[in-house]
Amino acid sequence: MKIDAKLTPQKLQKKVDRLFDLAGQKIHLINKSWDSSKGTPVFTEQGKYTSKGWTEWTQGFQFGMQFLQYDATGEEEYLELGRAKTLKHMASHVSHIGVHDHGFNNVSTYGNLRRLMLEGAIPFNQHELDYAEIALKVSGAVQAARYASTNQTTPWSPVKGSPGVVPGGYIYSFNGPQSLFSDTVRSMRSLSVAHQLGHVLMGEGDKPINLLHRSITHAATTSRYNVFFGQGRDIYDIRGRVAHESIFNRNDGQFRCSSTQQGYSAFSTWTRGAAWIICGYPEQLEFLDTIDDRELKAVGGRKAVTNLFLETAKAASDFYIDGYSAKDGVPYWDSCALNTHKLGNFTKQNADPFNDHEPVDSSAAAIAAQGFLRLGKYLTEKDSAAAGKKYTQAGLTIANTIFDEPYLSTDPKHQGLILHSIYHRPNGWDHTPKGRKVPCGESSMWGDYHAMELALLIQRMGGGEYHNFF
Repeated sequence: MKIDAKLTPQKLQKKVDRLFDLAGQKIHLINKSWDSSKGTPVFTEQGKYTSKGWTEWTQGFQFGMQFLQYDATGEEEYLELGRAKTLKHMASHVSHIGVHDHGFNNVSTYGNLRRLMLEGAIPFNQHELDYAEIALKVSGAVQAARYASTNQTTPWSPVKGSPGVVPGGYIYSFNGPQSLFSDTVRSMRSLSVAHQLGHVLMGEGDKPINLLHRSITHAATTSRYNVFFGQGRDIYDIRGRVAHESIFNRNDGQFRCSSTQQGYSAFSTWTRGAAWIICGYPEQLEFLDTIDDRELKAVGGRKAVTNLFLETAKAASDFYIDGYSAKDGVPYWDSCALNTHKLGNFTKQNADPFNDHEPVDSSAAAIAAQGFLRLGKYLTEKDSAAAGKKYTQAGLTIANTIFDEPYLSTDPKHQGLILHSIYHRPNGWDHTPKGRKVPCGESSMWGDYHAMELALLIQRMGGGEYHNFF
């Protein structure tokens, strides 16, 4: 990836404004045709959002986009749409025991509504705040209840000399208690917000279970088994490579093997899985800054937790930048998919979404870019200005690419906002246009949402402000 060191949030403002102009149009297009009886909009086929009855993990992005649109533009109609749709459709997601997606669905809706009120962007309403906070408390607890223990009792850290954190358990995926997804780290914000609100999960015998500790343990287990550091157990591997899934023996909690659901293999990097890591850990670093040292003693202390989160974020970020993204910052869907060798030296060229060999994934780019900006800000504020600038500029470089053609969807009939997103390549779920050999030209609800979240973050940075949920 060739990082543009001269970009600033201010220089991207025209592109940000154009993106939100288009986003408003797309929101109305979706609302006109969406039939709630057919499920949640997930990805487009020939420009129209369709559903896929796997899990309803994208509903929160659909309505969260409306809150983001109001935040960016101040146009009341989007606020009212977000409010009405959240109230009508999101209750079942709050108590959904079958998924690991609570941070996606509920923080994107109830969380955005609460955030807007606390920021003073909308009038204070105690009743509305109460129902949003109850939803967030329950959501965080339900997410935390999807917990499986490992057999680990010894603290571990990717940083030499750090006291470490015990990778003692994880929030398991919809595949079952044996499965740990890299995706779920970004969904840990449901536990973070619930903890911030003073909530706990109540277990057997009225035992309170600390949501903060459970989220940190999950992050430690993800770092230990889903991210590779090129040392110790990982000496055979590449620093920063991410495995989408880890499998554990549920009889004794032992790690068994790396795996993948949506990537090419267990020994390559599914780039959207890595993007969730890149985005999730810096966001949790921001959350840590709101936590008192005393609350972290039970999980190894602030130094141990911070070192683990920071090194994991940097490793995955560095591999994205130097290992597999194209010159303009957009990655192909997997770092080592079957036909990537036919692309030539693709890291030295701009990504080609219309190539004949492997699809790009713009959604991975949008998610990762936000992570780079958050990591850059964190490092800059912690007296690592040079490192911080590297990641900040990487995030801006990606935004500069995807906020323009051929990624920005300017067709007034296309319901998607960001083109060339990939959902599930191994299952063949992505639309391949007539005359093309690989999928291209389509959008995803998570890609559109995260592009808008990225644009909002850049908009605020350009005005000397910031955007987070904590």
